Amino acid sequence: MAERSLRGMRIGTNSLETDKNVAFVQHKEVKYQCKEGHKFRVSMAVDAEVPMAWTCRCGDEAELVEGEGVDDRKPPKPPRTHWDMLLERRKVEDLKVLLDERLELLRNGQLHVGVGRHR
Repeated sequence: MAERSLRGMRIGTNSLETDKNVAFVQHKEVKYQCKEGHKFRVSMAVDAEVPMAWTCRCGDEAELVEGEGVDDRKPPKPPRTHWDMLLERRKVEDLKVLLDERLELLRNGQLHVGVGRHR
């Protein structure tokens, strides 16, 4: 019985709804161009905020060619060094104490210098 109910219909390809009594929003074409020279258009609602940048099909960032837009790009994060991450976990005073302890162990011969040697 269930097999007959789907006969003659392709699932997901056609909508059973019509466009009757549907008011479409007014739209405009916005032009972008990437560094590789690709030019393309994006259709947007007339009242939508136009972004200054759009991702191109090649993966690069494309810039708005004409008109005004909103710069919604996030500023890049500054790179974090190992020292920055260490300072997030410990205070400089604590690090000085640890360094003094390790130097004392090294001077007394209780700590061996070498790659991969643990005691």
